[in-house]
Amino acid sequence: MFIVMISLLGCKTMYKTLPFSETPIPEVPDYTDSNNWAVLPGQYPNELISIIGKSEPKEVDVFFIYPTLLTDRKDPAWNADLSRDELRKDVLSKSIKFQASSWGKAGNIYAPFYRQSHYKTYVPPYDIDGPPSWQIAYSDIKNAFEYYLKHYNKGKGIIIAGHSQGSIMAKELLKDYFDGKDIQELLVAAYLPGVRVKVGELGTIKAMTKPDQIGGFVSWNSYKRKNYPKTYDQWYKGGITTNPITWDESITTSRTKHLGTLNSDEKIYKNAIDIRIIDGLIWSSVPRIPKRFLLSFIKSYHFADVNLFWKDIEVNSLLRAEKWKQKYISK
Repeated sequence: MFIVMISLLGCKTMYKTLPFSETPIPEVPDYTDSNNWAVLPGQYPNELISIIGKSEPKEVDVFFIYPTLLTDRKDPAWNADLSRDELRKDVLSKSIKFQASSWGKAGNIYAPFYRQSHYKTYVPPYDIDGPPSWQIAYSDIKNAFEYYLKHYNKGKGIIIAGHSQGSIMAKELLKDYFDGKDIQELLVAAYLPGVRVKVGELGTIKAMTKPDQIGGFVSWNSYKRKNYPKTYDQWYKGGITTNPITWDESITTSRTKHLGTLNSDEKIYKNAIDIRIIDGLIWSSVPRIPKRFLLSFIKSYHFADVNLFWKDIEVNSLLRAEKWKQKYISK
Protein backbone atom coordinates (compact mmCIF):
# COMPACT_ATOMS: atom_id res chain seq x y z
CA MET A 1 0.00 0.00 0.00
CA PHE A 2 1.06 3.62 -0.47
CA ILE A 3 3.19 5.31 2.10
CA VAL A 4 0.71 7.00 4.40
CA MET A 5 0.90 10.76 4.02
CA ILE A 6 -1.34 13.16 5.88
CA SER A 7 -4.76 13.95 4.46
CA LEU A 8 -4.81 17.58 5.54
CA LEU A 9 -7.84 19.15 3.96
CA GLY A 10 -11.34 18.54 5.15
CA CYS A 11 -10.60 16.57 8.32
CA LYS A 12 -12.92 17.22 11.26
CA THR A 13 -10.95 15.37 13.91
CA MET A 14 -11.19 17.11 17.30
CA TYR A 15 -8.05 17.80 19.33
CA LYS A 16 -7.73 18.46 23.02
CA THR A 17 -4.85 20.86 23.37
CA LEU A 18 -3.59 24.00 25.06
CA PRO A 19 -4.10 27.38 23.38
CA PHE A 20 -1.23 28.60 21.24
CA SER A 21 -0.38 31.30 23.77
CA GLU A 22 0.23 28.68 26.46
CA THR A 23 2.62 26.45 24.51
CA PRO A 24 6.36 27.07 24.05
CA ILE A 25 7.60 28.19 20.63
CA PRO A 26 10.39 25.95 19.29
CA GLU A 27 13.82 27.45 18.64
CA VAL A 28 14.24 29.26 15.33
CA PRO A 29 16.33 27.17 12.88
CA ASP A 30 19.62 28.60 11.63
CA TYR A 31 19.92 27.85 7.92
CA THR A 32 23.64 28.53 7.88
CA ASP A 33 23.80 25.15 9.64
CA SER A 34 23.42 22.28 7.16
CA ASN A 35 21.79 20.19 9.89
CA ASN A 36 18.71 22.36 9.44
CA TRP A 37 18.32 21.20 5.85
CA ALA A 38 16.68 17.84 5.12
CA VAL A 39 18.33 17.87 1.69
CA LEU A 40 21.23 19.80 0.21
CA PRO A 41 23.04 18.99 -3.05
CA GLY A 42 26.12 16.92 -2.34
CA GLN A 43 24.56 15.78 0.95
CA TYR A 44 21.60 13.74 -0.26
CA PRO A 45 20.28 11.42 2.47
CA ASN A 46 20.23 7.67 1.87
CA GLU A 47 16.44 7.74 1.70
CA LEU A 48 16.61 9.91 -1.41
CA ILE A 49 19.55 8.09 -2.97
CA SER A 50 17.68 4.79 -2.66
CA ILE A 51 15.08 6.10 -5.11
CA ILE A 52 17.00 8.31 -7.57
CA GLY A 53 20.62 7.23 -7.06
CA LYS A 54 23.49 9.68 -6.87
CA SER A 55 22.94 13.02 -8.54
CA GLU A 56 25.25 15.22 -10.62
CA PRO A 57 25.04 19.05 -10.40
CA LYS A 58 22.36 20.59 -12.61
CA GLU A 59 21.51 24.04 -13.98
CA VAL A 60 18.10 23.98 -12.30
CA ASP A 61 17.29 23.79 -8.58
CA VAL A 62 14.27 22.35 -6.79
CA PHE A 63 13.12 24.07 -3.61
CA PHE A 64 10.90 21.45 -1.96
CA ILE A 65 8.56 21.99 1.01
CA TYR A 66 7.23 18.86 2.70
CA PRO A 67 3.64 18.40 3.96
CA THR A 68 2.24 18.02 7.46
CA LEU A 69 3.86 15.19 9.41
CA LEU A 70 3.21 16.52 12.92
CA THR A 71 -0.09 14.76 13.55
CA ASP A 72 -0.27 13.07 16.96
CA ARG A 73 -3.57 14.01 18.63
CA LYS A 74 -1.92 13.92 22.05
CA ASP A 75 0.93 16.22 21.04
CA PRO A 76 0.34 19.67 22.62
CA ALA A 77 2.76 21.39 20.21
CA TRP A 78 1.47 23.82 17.63
CA ASN A 79 4.76 23.80 15.71
CA ALA A 80 7.44 21.19 15.17
CA ASP A 81 10.52 21.23 17.38
CA LEU A 82 13.38 20.44 15.01
CA SER A 83 15.39 18.86 17.82
CA ARG A 84 12.96 15.91 17.78
CA ASP A 85 14.72 13.10 15.92
CA GLU A 86 11.53 11.20 15.14
CA LEU A 87 10.14 14.16 13.21
CA ARG A 88 13.32 14.51 11.19
CA LYS A 89 13.28 10.80 10.38
CA ASP A 90 9.66 11.04 9.25
CA VAL A 91 10.51 13.85 6.86
CA LEU A 92 13.32 11.83 5.28
CA SER A 93 11.68 8.41 5.18
CA LYS A 94 8.29 9.63 3.99
CA SER A 95 8.16 12.90 2.13
CA ILE A 96 11.74 13.21 0.88
CA LYS A 97 11.93 9.59 -0.21
CA PHE A 98 8.52 9.23 -1.83
CA GLN A 99 7.71 12.79 -2.90
CA ALA A 100 10.73 15.07 -3.35
CA SER A 101 12.42 12.26 -5.27
CA SER A 102 10.08 12.79 -8.22
CA TRP A 103 11.85 16.08 -9.01
CA GLY A 104 15.34 14.65 -8.40
CA LYS A 105 16.32 14.22 -12.05
CA ALA A 106 15.19 17.70 -13.03
CA GLY A 107 17.14 19.69 -10.48
CA ASN A 108 19.34 19.95 -7.41
CA ILE A 109 17.06 19.46 -4.41
CA TYR A 110 17.01 21.88 -1.49
CA ALA A 111 14.57 21.01 1.30
CA PRO A 112 14.69 22.85 4.63
CA PHE A 113 13.53 21.42 7.90
CA TYR A 114 10.97 23.90 9.22
CA ARG A 115 8.74 24.34 12.23
CA GLN A 116 5.75 22.96 10.41
CA SER A 117 2.31 23.61 11.87
CA HIS A 118 0.59 20.77 13.65
CA TYR A 119 -2.28 19.12 11.76
CA LYS A 120 -4.77 20.76 14.12
CA THR A 121 -3.77 24.20 12.82
CA TYR A 122 -5.93 23.55 9.78
CA VAL A 123 -8.81 21.85 11.59
CA PRO A 124 -11.77 23.73 13.14
CA PRO A 125 -12.37 24.97 15.79
CA TYR A 126 -8.77 26.19 16.08
CA ASP A 127 -9.18 29.07 13.64
CA ILE A 128 -7.96 31.54 16.28
CA ASP A 129 -4.86 29.60 17.25
CA GLY A 130 -4.05 28.41 13.74
CA PRO A 131 -2.77 31.63 12.11
CA PRO A 132 0.11 32.31 14.57
CA SER A 133 1.26 28.70 14.19
CA TRP A 134 1.09 29.01 10.42
CA GLN A 135 3.07 32.27 10.54
CA ILE A 136 5.89 30.56 12.43
CA ALA A 137 6.05 27.81 9.81
CA TYR A 138 6.10 30.30 6.95
CA SER A 139 8.73 32.49 8.61
CA ASP A 140 11.09 29.50 8.49
CA ILE A 141 10.34 28.83 4.83
CA LYS A 142 11.00 32.49 4.00
CA ASN A 143 14.29 32.48 5.91
CA ALA A 144 15.40 29.26 4.25
CA PHE A 145 14.47 30.51 0.80
CA GLU A 146 16.24 33.82 1.30
CA TYR A 147 19.36 31.97 2.43
CA TYR A 148 19.07 29.70 -0.59
CA LEU A 149 18.78 32.67 -2.96
CA LYS A 150 21.77 34.45 -1.43
CA HIS A 151 24.14 31.51 -1.04
CA TYR A 152 23.10 28.69 -3.37
CA ASN A 153 21.08 29.77 -6.38
CA LYS A 154 23.65 31.69 -8.44
CA GLY A 155 21.24 32.36 -11.31
CA LYS A 156 19.97 28.82 -11.79
CA GLY A 157 16.39 28.04 -12.72
CA ILE A 158 14.06 27.25 -9.83
CA ILE A 159 11.34 24.65 -9.50
CA ILE A 160 9.13 25.28 -6.48
CA ALA A 161 7.50 22.05 -5.29
CA GLY A 162 5.47 21.04 -2.29
CA HIS A 163 2.47 19.10 -1.07
CA SER A 164 -0.45 20.04 1.19
CA GLN A 165 0.95 22.35 3.92
CA GLY A 166 4.08 22.54 1.79
CA SER A 167 2.05 23.78 -1.18
CA ILE A 168 0.36 26.36 1.04
CA MET A 169 3.82 27.65 1.97
CA ALA A 170 4.87 27.51 -1.68
CA LYS A 171 1.94 29.67 -2.76
CA GLU A 172 3.08 32.39 -0.39
CA LEU A 173 6.67 32.17 -1.69
CA LEU A 174 5.39 32.68 -5.21
CA LYS A 175 3.44 35.78 -4.15
CA ASP A 176 6.26 37.27 -2.08
CA TYR A 177 9.30 36.50 -4.24
CA PHE A 178 8.24 35.80 -7.83
CA ASP A 179 5.02 37.62 -8.77
CA GLY A 180 6.23 40.72 -10.58
CA LYS A 181 9.69 40.44 -8.98
CA ASP A 182 13.17 40.47 -10.51
CA ILE A 183 13.67 36.71 -10.13
CA GLN A 184 10.44 35.78 -11.87
CA GLU A 185 12.33 34.69 -14.97
CA LEU A 186 14.17 32.12 -12.86
CA LEU A 187 10.91 30.29 -12.19
CA VAL A 188 10.88 27.09 -14.21
CA ALA A 189 7.58 25.89 -12.75
CA ALA A 190 5.71 25.56 -9.47
CA TYR A 191 4.12 22.22 -8.57
CA LEU A 192 1.38 22.78 -5.97
CA PRO A 193 -0.53 19.52 -5.40
CA GLY A 194 -2.78 19.09 -2.40
CA VAL A 195 -4.23 22.62 -2.10
CA ARG A 196 -6.76 24.76 -3.92
CA VAL A 197 -5.40 27.54 -6.10
CA LYS A 198 -8.04 29.93 -7.39
CA VAL A 199 -7.94 31.80 -10.69
CA GLY A 200 -5.85 34.96 -10.30
CA GLU A 201 -4.65 34.04 -6.82
CA LEU A 202 -0.98 34.09 -7.83
CA GLY A 203 -1.07 37.29 -9.85
CA THR A 204 1.15 37.21 -12.92
CA ILE A 205 2.05 33.57 -12.29
CA LYS A 206 -0.52 31.68 -14.33
CA ALA A 207 -1.68 28.10 -14.56
CA MET A 208 0.24 26.14 -17.19
CA THR A 209 -1.88 24.24 -19.72
CA LYS A 210 0.85 22.77 -21.93
CA PRO A 211 3.40 20.14 -20.85
CA ASP A 212 6.41 22.20 -21.96
CA GLN A 213 5.22 25.56 -20.64
CA ILE A 214 7.43 27.35 -18.10
CA GLY A 215 7.09 30.19 -15.61
CA GLY A 216 3.70 29.16 -14.21
CA PHE A 217 2.16 26.62 -11.88
CA VAL A 218 0.24 23.34 -11.82
CA SER A 219 -2.06 22.12 -9.06
CA TRP A 220 -4.43 19.25 -8.33
CA ASN A 221 -6.29 17.41 -5.56
CA SER A 222 -6.88 13.66 -5.83
CA TYR A 223 -10.01 11.79 -4.83
CA LYS A 224 -11.46 8.39 -5.63
CA ARG A 225 -13.71 8.29 -8.67
CA LYS A 226 -17.35 9.33 -8.25
CA ASN A 227 -16.87 10.63 -4.71
CA TYR A 228 -16.95 14.15 -3.30
CA PRO A 229 -15.35 15.31 -0.03
CA LYS A 230 -17.76 16.56 2.62
CA THR A 231 -15.77 19.80 2.54
CA TYR A 232 -15.87 20.06 -1.24
CA ASP A 233 -17.26 23.60 -1.33
CA GLN A 234 -14.88 24.85 1.37
CA TRP A 235 -11.60 23.30 0.22
CA TYR A 236 -11.82 22.24 -3.42
CA LYS A 237 -14.58 23.77 -5.57
CA GLY A 238 -13.32 26.48 -7.91
CA GLY A 239 -9.71 25.38 -7.74
CA ILE A 240 -7.56 25.18 -10.85
CA THR A 241 -7.06 21.50 -11.63
CA THR A 242 -4.17 20.33 -13.76
CA ASN A 243 -4.15 16.99 -15.55
CA PRO A 244 -0.89 15.50 -14.16
CA ILE A 245 -0.69 12.83 -16.84
CA THR A 246 -1.06 14.87 -20.04
CA TRP A 247 -0.31 18.31 -18.48
CA ASP A 248 -2.84 19.91 -20.80
CA GLU A 249 -6.57 20.62 -20.68
CA SER A 250 -7.68 17.04 -21.23
CA ILE A 251 -10.68 16.20 -19.06
CA THR A 252 -10.30 12.42 -19.19
CA THR A 253 -7.14 10.35 -19.54
CA SER A 254 -6.87 6.59 -19.88
CA ARG A 255 -4.42 4.46 -17.94
CA THR A 256 -2.47 3.75 -21.15
CA LYS A 257 -1.00 7.26 -20.89
CA HIS A 258 -0.13 7.03 -17.20
CA LEU A 259 3.66 6.80 -16.74
CA GLY A 260 3.77 5.47 -13.24
CA THR A 261 2.82 5.40 -9.56
CA LEU A 262 5.58 5.05 -6.97
CA ASN A 263 4.47 2.52 -4.37
CA SER A 264 5.80 1.91 -0.86
CA ASP A 265 7.70 -1.13 -2.19
CA GLU A 266 9.82 1.43 -4.10
CA LYS A 267 8.57 0.09 -7.44
CA ILE A 268 6.92 2.14 -10.16
CA TYR A 269 3.66 0.80 -11.58
CA LYS A 270 2.92 1.99 -15.10
CA ASN A 271 -0.63 2.32 -16.47
CA ALA A 272 -1.97 2.13 -12.93
CA ILE A 273 -4.79 4.70 -13.08
CA ASP A 274 -7.19 6.56 -15.31
CA ILE A 275 -8.46 9.97 -14.27
CA ARG A 276 -11.21 12.48 -14.87
CA ILE A 277 -10.99 16.20 -14.13
CA ILE A 278 -13.96 17.85 -12.42
CA ASP A 279 -14.29 21.25 -10.75
CA GLY A 280 -11.46 21.38 -8.21
CA LEU A 281 -10.72 17.65 -8.15
CA ILE A 282 -9.10 14.77 -9.96
CA TRP A 283 -11.21 11.64 -9.84
CA SER A 284 -8.91 8.63 -9.97
CA SER A 285 -9.63 4.98 -10.46
CA VAL A 286 -8.36 2.63 -7.76
CA PRO A 287 -4.65 2.20 -8.62
CA ARG A 288 -3.55 -1.13 -10.05
CA ILE A 289 -0.83 -1.81 -7.52
CA PRO A 290 -0.22 -4.52 -4.88
CA LYS A 291 -2.88 -4.56 -2.12
CA ARG A 292 -5.10 -2.31 -4.21
CA PHE A 293 -8.12 -3.84 -2.46
CA LEU A 294 -7.31 -1.74 0.62
CA LEU A 295 -7.37 1.44 -1.44
CA SER A 296 -10.88 0.67 -2.66
CA PHE A 297 -12.13 1.60 0.82
CA ILE A 298 -10.39 5.00 0.84
CA LYS A 299 -12.17 7.97 -0.73
CA SER A 300 -9.52 10.67 -0.35
CA TYR A 301 -6.27 10.11 -2.25
CA HIS A 302 -4.82 13.36 -0.92
CA PHE A 303 -2.03 11.42 0.77
CA ALA A 304 -0.99 10.15 -2.66
CA ASP A 305 -1.23 13.37 -4.70
CA VAL A 306 2.45 12.97 -5.63
CA ASN A 307 2.86 9.19 -5.44
CA LEU A 308 0.04 8.56 -7.92
CA PHE A 309 1.79 10.63 -10.59
CA TRP A 310 5.40 10.16 -9.50
CA LYS A 311 6.84 9.16 -12.90
CA ASP A 312 4.63 11.65 -14.73
CA ILE A 313 6.02 14.43 -12.54
CA GLU A 314 9.59 13.25 -13.08
CA VAL A 315 9.29 13.27 -16.87
CA ASN A 316 7.37 16.54 -16.98
CA SER A 317 9.75 18.40 -14.67
CA LEU A 318 12.67 17.27 -16.84
CA LEU A 319 10.88 18.64 -19.92
CA ARG A 320 10.17 22.00 -18.30
CA ALA A 321 13.74 22.24 -17.00
CA GLU A 322 15.07 21.67 -20.51
CA LYS A 323 12.73 24.31 -21.93
CA TRP A 324 13.87 26.83 -19.32
CA LYS A 325 17.55 26.11 -20.09
CA GLN A 326 16.93 26.50 -23.82
CA LYS A 327 15.34 29.90 -23.24
CA TYR A 328 17.67 31.37 -20.65
CA ILE A 329 20.98 29.50 -20.59
CA SER A 330 21.44 29.89 -24.33
CA LYS A 331 21.11 33.70 -24.10
